[in-house]
Amino acid sequence: MNTTAIVVFLVLFAFVTVLGFYASSWRRGDLSVLHEWGLAGRQLGTFITWFLLGGDLYTAYTFVAVPALVFGAGALGFFAVPYTIIVYPFVFAVLPRLWSVAHAKGYITAADYVKARFESRGLALAVAVTGILATMPYIALQLVGMQAVLQVLGITGTGFLGRDLPLIIAFAILAVYTYTSGLRAPALVAVVKDTLIYITIIAAVILIPAHLGGFGHIFALSQAHLKSLPKPGSTLLAPKAYAAYATLALGSAVALFFYPHALTAVFSTSSRQVVRRNAAFLPLYSLMLGFIALLGYMAIAAGVHVPGTDTNLAVPLLFQKEFAPWFFGLASAAILIGALVPAAIMSIAAANLFTRNIYKEYFAPGATPQQEAGVAKVVSLVVKLGALVFVLGIPLQFSIYLQTLGGIWILQTVPMIVGSLYTRWFHRSALLLGWLVGMVVGTAMAASVQFKSSLVAVFGVLGYAGIWALILNLAVVVVLTLALNAARVHNGVDATADADYEADSVTA
Repeated sequence: MNTTAIVVFLVLFAFVTVLGFYASSWRRGDLSVLHEWGLAGRQLGTFITWFLLGGDLYTAYTFVAVPALVFGAGALGFFAVPYTIIVYPFVFAVLPRLWSVAHAKGYITAADYVKARFESRGLALAVAVTGILATMPYIALQLVGMQAVLQVLGITGTGFLGRDLPLIIAFAILAVYTYTSGLRAPALVAVVKDTLIYITIIAAVILIPAHLGGFGHIFALSQAHLKSLPKPGSTLLAPKAYAAYATLALGSAVALFFYPHALTAVFSTSSRQVVRRNAAFLPLYSLMLGFIALLGYMAIAAGVHVPGTDTNLAVPLLFQKEFAPWFFGLASAAILIGALVPAAIMSIAAANLFTRNIYKEYFAPGATPQQEAGVAKVVSLVVKLGALVFVLGIPLQFSIYLQTLGGIWILQTVPMIVGSLYTRWFHRSALLLGWLVGMVVGTAMAASVQFKSSLVAVFGVLGYAGIWALILNLAVVVVLTLALNAARVHNGVDATADADYEADSVTA
């Protein structure tokens, strides 16, 4: 246990805790209504949104798992870099239209939009259930990153009090200030989190290579080490992995901004121009992500040895070995806070979906905005508790395997959301059946490899199961739409107008 590192860590954690509670009085609004609690009153500008989306999408698990994959497998771990480059032009073109119609009509979730577009409770329920399913293991994996940091700091030990209590305390504090402050809390804390992450990564890519003999030496040692592994890896991508790498990057890019937490951050912005500006500025995080991935090679060159097969400890152990104790405390705080921000946003997003599209739709149609907010606050606590039980009660390797399902599932909602932003040709029944086929096939593909990977061979081509399932989903949608439209089957009444998709006004 390093006293200096722990003191720095605790001071920074205490600071963001105070900031989280202060957020309830920042840009004051009536936090007893859902759009204020769950979307921060739809008033976030470019600066705060940049930090919020960065904190939302670049999670502690990213900072731990991406270099961990590079540490254990080599070049394949860099798939995260091109997918974050692909995604932002897509966001620039598509998300402003979704922002406009959501704000013009006062929609809080993507499921609200789909229901109104197709007059379909079934499609809305599909989007809501998919979003909640994909979010739960994602929140749990923020805890995995927190556990890795706490373990290397020496705060955790054995037994309940030593191993689990510090994690429970940290998550309980997060739960309380999220309950009181809503989305305003992670929005403010994200500024601190991202600042600490940038300081840590810039220091790491300057100081650590200088100490290890430069990047040339790091790559040479990494290549030799990866080739010697029982399952050999490489610093260069093998030709047989090209399709897997490309489909994983493409599928992850398309899915990323349709996770509920990403859309919650988008819907909280004050104008469609804020969405576009952030699509232009967020690639700065992609540059940082490339540096983060390189930490895996630095850990190899530094001679980091992880216990057993837990490669998630590679980066914390690297920082402990290469940084001064006080800076190791700062870096550890950056990673832990990097878990708290997305976990908060994810729990809020899941609560919004449950409240609007399950509770109000099926159990309390006459619920007032105040009742909605009350239910959402409670559900956000339940979601965090569920994630905590998940990660404490299930072996680590299983939680990681289940996380790969998230992108597969979210991809199956893309046809009904993106397709409907540009045309009403797709039939609602075809979209629902396509979603069901994609969900079943994608999950079955992951199950066929015991959830240990999201890569499955189809006709001899190894690729991302989410892409294979999406292709089948789209095929079902197109064929059934042709048949249903030809039979003139009713396709619901569209509650939106063309002008809504270009609107730049907010309806509370």
